[in-house]
Amino acid sequence: MWIALSGHFDPFLLSLGLLSAATVTLVSHRMGVIDAEGQPLGLIPGLFRYAPWLAKEIVRASIDVAWRITRPSLPIQPTIIRVPADQQTVPGRVCFANSITLTPGTISLDVLEKEIEVHALTAESATDLESGEMGKRVEHLESG
Repeated sequence: MWIALSGHFDPFLLSLGLLSAATVTLVSHRMGVIDAEGQPLGLIPGLFRYAPWLAKEIVRASIDVAWRITRPSLPIQPTIIRVPADQQTVPGRVCFANSITLTPGTISLDVLEKEIEVHALTAESATDLESGEMGKRVEHLESG
C-alpha cells in the first residue's frame, strides 16, 4: 500500500521494504504470534460464495427496515433470541456474529461458546436467524 500511495519506485527503497517485511514475518513466525485466529486465511476460498449471498441478505433486510420505518403501521416486535453457533473455529463464530450485526434489523449482543445472543427488530428477522441458513453458510465458509 505504501508503494501505491508514496509514488516512490526507487529499487533501493523497494528492496529495503521487502527486506523489512520479510524480517518482520520471520521474527513473528518464530515468536509464534502468527496464528489461525489472527490470520484466518482458510476463510478466503469460501468468501467468494458467501459474500454475494450476505450482500443480498443485507440489501433485503435494508429494504425491510426502511419499509417499516416509512410505514409506521407495519409491526416492529423487538426480541432477544439465542441462535446456535455451530462453527468449529473462533474466526467462524466471529464471522457469524459480524454477519448478523451487518444485516439491518439484527445485532449480535454476545458471542458464547455454542450460541450467539441476538437482538432482532422483527419476528421475521428472528425467524430467519433461527432457521439456521446464515449459520450453515458460515460453516461452509469455514470448510472452504
